[in-house]
Amino acid sequence: MKATAKLKYLRMAPRKVRMAADLIRGKNVKEAQTLLSFAAKHSALPVLKTLNSAVASAKNNFQADEANLYVSYIAVNEGPKLKRYRPRARGMAYEIQKKTSHVTIVLDEIEQRTAKTKKKAAAKEISGASVSTASILAALKPRFRPGQEIQKTKERQGGMPKIFRRKSI
Repeated sequence: MKATAKLKYLRMAPRKVRMAADLIRGKNVKEAQTLLSFAAKHSALPVLKTLNSAVASAKNNFQADEANLYVSYIAVNEGPKLKRYRPRARGMAYEIQKKTSHVTIVLDEIEQRTAKTKKKAAAKEISGASVSTASILAALKPRFRPGQEIQKTKERQGGMPKIFRRKSI
């Protein structure tokens, strides 16, 4: 079940609206509504209205519980630009672009997973009746590969790594 809400031709630059969208990406609906209602961004209000519209759509069309919804996808795309002109020096006219945005929010339901965890799956893979947790954790631990080497940064006396050098040695 995916409930979608779209807001088109919002008269704000997409770059500014994306800041509000990044706040709520992947969050559950209640937390997202709280974040947007207290955000100090001008673009938070239209995004909040679109989110509320998606929640209402999910309740009405899919009989979804608001507590089980989360923001699975949010995108802010560029809409058409309104072109205006300003007078400049020596009789010239400079173009001003008034940008618009399209906001798309998709909500999905949190599904309770009954799948077994990695530890239980690893325990079944390891043969033998008596398997300790230490052997399970050892099986799940990532192994060092010979091609991978850890690079150490050169540290100065103060303990801070030197990032910029004028001359290469």
